[in-house]
Amino acid sequence: MTVNLPPKTDDTDSFFRAFRVDARVDAEEYRVIAFGHTTEQADEALKLVLTGIKRAIDAPLRDFEVAGVALPKLGDHAVVIDGRNRPRCVLRVTETAIAPFASVDAAFAFDVGEGDQSRDGWLRDRRAANNAIADDTPMVFTRFTVVWPRLFADDWSGPPALQ
Repeated sequence: MTVNLPPKTDDTDSFFRAFRVDARVDAEEYRVIAFGHTTEQADEALKLVLTGIKRAIDAPLRDFEVAGVALPKLGDHAVVIDGRNRPRCVLRVTETAIAPFASVDAAFAFDVGEGDQSRDGWLRDRRAANNAIADDTPMVFTRFTVVWPRLFADDWSGPPALQ
């Protein structure tokens, strides 16, 4: 599954503002993420995110370079949109690394939440989707947590207490 980085919209801006107010988060910046390149792919991956199965994403480093998009970094926020470009949740990056394609481990493949969630399955599925990928292709491996809305948040303990 590839990660698509569409532009911000009024809807994603409003969604992120609502997150900031509700969660009392001071973050100003975010990116928009859509999973895959079709409505079906976006909706299926989003379902995995919202049900707690998918907590990692990956993409070839060259995808970021070609698009001229900054790499994700620890603490970054992203608004995930569905296949109809509607904002559905906010993620926070908890880990990111650049490493060769074949270095993926079983834990990361499991956290991606797709297919049979095995390392072999992850390798097979990625190779089938992108025949240009080689064992030494630099990949961006990113883990995240869902932080909003509360219904889907991984660890909602409420906003910080007012001092």
